[in-house]
Amino acid sequence: MKSARTTMSGGTLVAAGMVGMNVAIYVFNIIAARTLQTEDFGALTAMFSVVLVGNVAALGLQAAIARRIAIDPQHRAELVDAVLHVAILVSLAVGAFVALTSIVLTPALKLESAWPVILCGATLAPLTIMGAQAGIAQGTQQWRVLTAIYAGNGIGRMVGGTGAVLIDPSVTSAMLGLAIGSWLPVVAGWRMLERAPTTDSRERRRPLLREAMLSTHALLAYFVLSNMDALIARNSFDERDSGLYASGLILAKAALFFPQFVSVVLFPDLARATTAAAKLRAVSLVGGFGVLAVGATVVLSPIALIVVGGNRYGDIESQLWLFALAGSMLAIVHLLVFDALARHAHGVTPLLWVAVVVVIGIAYGCDVHITGLVLTIAGVATVLAAALLTIPSLQVTNSVSGVVPGATGADGDVERN
Repeated sequence: MKSARTTMSGGTLVAAGMVGMNVAIYVFNIIAARTLQTEDFGALTAMFSVVLVGNVAALGLQAAIARRIAIDPQHRAELVDAVLHVAILVSLAVGAFVALTSIVLTPALKLESAWPVILCGATLAPLTIMGAQAGIAQGTQQWRVLTAIYAGNGIGRMVGGTGAVLIDPSVTSAMLGLAIGSWLPVVAGWRMLERAPTTDSRERRRPLLREAMLSTHALLAYFVLSNMDALIARNSFDERDSGLYASGLILAKAALFFPQFVSVVLFPDLARATTAAAKLRAVSLVGGFGVLAVGATVVLSPIALIVVGGNRYGDIESQLWLFALAGSMLAIVHLLVFDALARHAHGVTPLLWVAVVVVIGIAYGCDVHITGLVLTIAGVATVLAAALLTIPSLQVTNSVSGVVPGATGADGDVERN
């Protein structure tokens, strides 16, 4: 009973922190939508997608760290010491890599300057460190600290981004503000990386980095899937329709992000689970939020239009419920991906890449427009969720730790059967 009460209390805290984070980011989106030209807002939304995709390294680190601490709490000190070194290395690598992609992304996304993409890299460096801090807090179930990290992320980006676009309403200015504001969650969670050097932490860095890379690969596939429609719209639609699609995505992201506290709070339990009951309860909860999101959008479409930017985006009102549906189905996929990572079941990754290829094939092969593209995302996500729920190799683990006792890989890391 005490454990259940602790989980519920932690869930309430983390839900509040994540809701606060997403509301703060949403406020910035609305301010940007009303401050920037429609064409510039479409470009900024594409930059958001670059950040979300690049942030998979942070989420991969978070998942790997949280899982290892949850199943091996007695070696927490050694893990934290290893995390600090790995987090710094990965953050520098991710920031530099994304900045270098400006050579390709600047013309592909029809940007006037390479600076927005370079600043995406600058934003991702602190966000990657934040992911490591969040993993420690999540694995040790320090919900207050995790809540502070999430709240700091939202407030930092809202204040930094809003201040920047009010001073200079441009895509480059907005990204500069986000890059600066993204250091606030690092400050909020800095004590998570305080550690005393240990004798065997060096031996734990390689297995941790390996698992983080596997998790990052799975999450990269997921975030490409869940964000590629913004990039497709920016690349294929004219500038006005790209902006209209971007406004609809505000609602889709709200439906996607709101239930994510479920996977965050239940992740340690999923890592230790020996039956499918925990996963099914979590899917039911996230699915319930999705039903509410779609139903509310249908019934209250005028209010939903205000939420996504107002009358200047009125042409998108009749399709808003489709965006809520797409976001809700992607939220279920998100939960199932994290369930697989909690159990160290990386067979989910090929299915995600297949889904990405299917979306690209339909979007470009059938020359879809706004309705066609959002329907494609919703349909592919629905089929993928069904597959992740039913494929036997992705189902229940056979040990409490989520690993096969005594089985090790070449690097000494424990492997799944």
